[in-house]
Amino acid sequence: MARMNMIQALNSALDVTMERHRNVVVIGEDVGYFGGVFRVTDGLQKKYGDQRVLDSPIAEGGIVGAAIGMAVNGLKPVAEIQFADYIYPAIDQIASELARIRHRSGGDFSCPVTIRAPCGGGIRGGQTHSQSPEALFTHMSGLKVVMPSNPYDAKGLLIAAIEGDDPVLFFEPKRIYNGPFDGNPNKPAVPWSEHPKGEVPEGHYTVPLGSAEVVKQGNEVTIVTYGTMVFVCEAAARLLGVDAEIIDVRSMSPLDTTTITASVERTGRCVIAHEATRFSGFGAELSATIQEECFWYLEAPIQRVAGWDTPYPHAFEWEYFPGPARVALALKAVLAPAEPTGNGSHD
Repeated sequence: MARMNMIQALNSALDVTMERHRNVVVIGEDVGYFGGVFRVTDGLQKKYGDQRVLDSPIAEGGIVGAAIGMAVNGLKPVAEIQFADYIYPAIDQIASELARIRHRSGGDFSCPVTIRAPCGGGIRGGQTHSQSPEALFTHMSGLKVVMPSNPYDAKGLLIAAIEGDDPVLFFEPKRIYNGPFDGNPNKPAVPWSEHPKGEVPEGHYTVPLGSAEVVKQGNEVTIVTYGTMVFVCEAAARLLGVDAEIIDVRSMSPLDTTTITASVERTGRCVIAHEATRFSGFGAELSATIQEECFWYLEAPIQRVAGWDTPYPHAFEWEYFPGPARVALALKAVLAPAEPTGNGSHD
């Protein structure tokens, strides 16, 4: 085992897959000589050459389009979108081509493209460098959508994504690249070297897509979350002294409904938390699924905590970010004793 932060773990995943599979290539802006704006691809071009680690123009539609062409001709490209906010020019390629080639060709072609995209706020990036657009892609049939919350999962999930035969949107919460973040903007992140999930095997292993993880067991309430919010929710539960069971979704599509519903059936209460905008966010799908599967077990209405329905503000980043205080309010609401209805009279 080695101690790694998420950047190092992702770099290791790329290194391992490129060494094992000669058809794995990397393409994106500044991924080669510079090693990526967040250094995730550092050293890969020097080791594998500029025919396998390709610097692209600033053209996200072109990056994804080129990756699609590579994939249908036998390569396994890993395309980097420098910030998830820049992915929108590539949406037509993703929705109309990448997600549909297998179905449109009757299974004659597959398109195993992995698109990496750093997402989320917490780095004072303002509205054009802080977005969390994962829900858009869960709505596109034919894509898998993943977001890890720690180095161990990041490496295992990325290897599984690259080695699979399906297109994968792989979102990386950049606020926790270097360590867990509990939502306190004035407190430095704890380094991954001090966290159990910072222990990462140096060689090959996978974490299967489509599997959630119970990161903390509890009996009073289930918190369903992913990415940066895993640690924010842990902080909120500690703040209140609540015996919460915390589930890291990890894979949004396909979704591990079995793990989630089994927990909610046992606790009878549920809070859903994500950093992305609330309206039509992925939390709405989680809430609907839990409501459908667990209705007769619920002791209180499901609570959602999310970003506000506005562009991500620069000056008011920490008012926008759904921190421990907002999660704690939801926990209090879902754990509050039910108020009696009516006055008990038949008059």
